[in-house]
Amino acid sequence: MAAAVPVPVFTTIEQVFPDAAVLLKQGARYNLLAEQFEERFGKKPMYIVRAPGRVNLMGDHIDYQLFGVLPAAVERDVLMAVGPRDEGDPGRVTVQNLDSKYTRQTFAPVKGSVGGQDWSLSIDKTQLRWESYVKAGYYGVLEKFFTDNDELPRGLDLLVTGTVPAGSGLSSSAAMVVASTLSFLVINEKLEGMSKGDLVKIAVENEQRVGVNSGGMDQSSSVISNADSALYITFFPHLSAEPIPLPITSPRSVFVCANSLVVSDKVVHSRTRYNLRVVESLACARVLAHRLGVPIGETEKLTLREFLDRWLGVKKGEEIDADALKKGLEYIGKELDVLKLAESDGSNGTEIGVTLEEMIEMSGLSAEVFKKVYLSWVDIDATRFQLYKRGKHVFAEALRVLEFREVCLRAATDAPDDAGSALCELGRLMNESQKSLAELCESSCPEADLLTRLANEAGAYGSRITGAGWGGCMVSLVEEERVPEFIENIKALYPPYHGLKGDELSEAIFPTKPSNGASVFKFT
Repeated sequence: MAAAVPVPVFTTIEQVFPDAAVLLKQGARYNLLAEQFEERFGKKPMYIVRAPGRVNLMGDHIDYQLFGVLPAAVERDVLMAVGPRDEGDPGRVTVQNLDSKYTRQTFAPVKGSVGGQDWSLSIDKTQLRWESYVKAGYYGVLEKFFTDNDELPRGLDLLVTGTVPAGSGLSSSAAMVVASTLSFLVINEKLEGMSKGDLVKIAVENEQRVGVNSGGMDQSSSVISNADSALYITFFPHLSAEPIPLPITSPRSVFVCANSLVVSDKVVHSRTRYNLRVVESLACARVLAHRLGVPIGETEKLTLREFLDRWLGVKKGEEIDADALKKGLEYIGKELDVLKLAESDGSNGTEIGVTLEEMIEMSGLSAEVFKKVYLSWVDIDATRFQLYKRGKHVFAEALRVLEFREVCLRAATDAPDDAGSALCELGRLMNESQKSLAELCESSCPEADLLTRLANEAGAYGSRITGAGWGGCMVSLVEEERVPEFIENIKALYPPYHGLKGDELSEAIFPTKPSNGASVFKFT
């Protein structure tokens, strides 16, 4: 299992980047980072840690409901050069960024019972700063290894650089948290015996410390991914990751990421966007269980994936295969009208949602219990809740993930001449996903809708928004030889790209191939 293997620790740069063309460019980045670290801190780094961003090919806004997803790590990444501080300065961290817009920060944790935690390390969730992701990575290591003993953490110096555009939907935040978590692990000699799956679990908990209820897809893809493959990640009944070969060699195809240039800040807008979708989906599972006669505890916070297993009669702890899950998703899709109220239908036939009072009544719980279970742990803001739309999106998107996986696996055994038809099938699924994200999850935006339309008109097999949404990046499947023309067409027709050239344009729209996951380079 891909999640069970250890995080690789390399001692040569050729091990990190086996591809000669990639090695030339990335080797220069590693050398520059090491030189800058020595210039700023007066010593050589001990490690350089890498954590890539990710592009989700299929399955957005379903991982926090424990349904499988299909991301791939991208070539763009976060690098952290790491070196220990003097032994007389335990736990203190100094972090700098090669980008001068980020100011140097120094901080140290304090051990003691503060707010029910054993360690205190201030993270301001109201105005998220870049170093908060570093602090979040530190927390998990402190709590796991330095809580029930007298051992003190080792202080360190960090120098950070990254090529994942912030707020783009390519998980720059997860890459930062994974890289910082990994940095604190290696400098404290705590990485040995830890699997990739273990690192994912710590990183998920760490990112939640900055105020985002992450489902685990971003961290899993940043850690576990393999080059040339997507990663089918499942979360229930346990974390599992299966490399899925992509049919992108004949004809040679790549994924093109195009940034809408609308910044998607999950933390700032979480009350009305990301966290609200989490609550709506959980409430959807409660209402389905109540109305379809599925047993559920009064204070149990059941996910839609867990509900589906109970509805299908799967015993606790058992794992159903992909075919059975696919059939179950097809069946439940026909039962979702129970999430509607007749009086909630709009005059034009659209679903306008339910009020809080209506949702509580539909759940079968008292107002007091409902608010305690579903509203006390997260900050959200809404006057109407879209249970039907969210449920329909989650189940349909989960089904598309399985169909995408099937197409890829079938293409791996079919004749090469069939690869073109497989790419067309994948493109169709990507377009269907975009429609669902725009209309049912309502996590798209006008700029994203325009970009995906332009991408398809420019010759993409398919195109969809990727990540948390409400801006950020689109991902399009494009024949490699058509990429230059494709990018020129998008530049000409997408107004925010007008006037961009050189590095500015390559930051906004760029091709990428699937990349390996997180790794550690150790200087010898």
